[in-house]
Amino acid sequence: MIAVLKNGTTAEQRESLCQWFQEMGLSTYVSEGAFHTIIGLIGDTSKVDIGLLESLSIIESVKRISEPFKKANRKFHNEPAVIDLGGTKIGGGHFQLIAGPCSVESEAQILSIAREVKSSGAGMLRGGAFKPRTSPYDFQGLHDKGIELLLAAKRQTGLPIVSEIMNIKDLPLFEEVDVVQVGARNMQNFDLLKELGATNKPILLKRGLANTLKELLMSAEYIMAGGNEQVILCERGIRTFENYTRNTLDLSAVVALHELSHLPVVVDPSHATGMARLVEPMALAAAAAGADGLMIEVHNDPPHALCDGAQSVTPAQFDTIARKVGQVREVLGL
Repeated sequence: MIAVLKNGTTAEQRESLCQWFQEMGLSTYVSEGAFHTIIGLIGDTSKVDIGLLESLSIIESVKRISEPFKKANRKFHNEPAVIDLGGTKIGGGHFQLIAGPCSVESEAQILSIAREVKSSGAGMLRGGAFKPRTSPYDFQGLHDKGIELLLAAKRQTGLPIVSEIMNIKDLPLFEEVDVVQVGARNMQNFDLLKELGATNKPILLKRGLANTLKELLMSAEYIMAGGNEQVILCERGIRTFENYTRNTLDLSAVVALHELSHLPVVVDPSHATGMARLVEPMALAAAAAGADGLMIEVHNDPPHALCDGAQSVTPAQFDTIARKVGQVREVLGL
């Protein structure tokens, strides 16, 4: 349930109302926008007398929220969320390119790629230190050494870094990582999500291979219910009967998620298609659909990459993509 307050409601009146709700055993969430203040109520709202509530002089309207996700719900928030990474912002009109290799392989590799993607306009550097692989015999990442190399790239370029966590025991290694990524396979690892909810780290949450948008938002709710509201949603393709591409990129998810939630939405065309030649057209389509950012795999030598070389673009190709994405957004006034 949400209660929309009238303009002119004082802070004292709002606090008194919140206290009344809390005495009924409800949790309250206050969202202040440019024109309205909303009080979100979480818990058993059946005990709230809507007629009595609507009769209060400071109440403009009362609405029941049927969706099970509350904190991630756009109805609870007047404005789109903006995640601020020390001046690098995403969401609410702030668009970001997140680029880098699938996995960190060496110091020379990550430093070179970091410099090149930054020069092309990337605002964040992605890189895998821990890699979930289908085969136990494939490269699993450099682990703590990979994090160290990412941090070295961050110090040299100033780019905030994004890296995937697989096990909560590794969280101490992510102390200086700017955005902690939860991969598709861990989207419903609820114990992990609860632990990340107790941190103050921005979380990039990827949609699972066969999960609905509602399930994605419920996973975001796990993080936000723990107190961490810095969540970025990521559409990275879902598994369908089509097997020409690695996954099926669901670009309708960008529009739908923006309707359902205030959280930023980024698109990963690299994992979605699995083919480097398809990354550019899908990146342009995602930008046109209103995505808040793109997550693109960039490697300086894709044929010899230790992980997902087939879907990685070169720095030169990324430069072209970044330029065209900027043109699309300019033409559409985004």
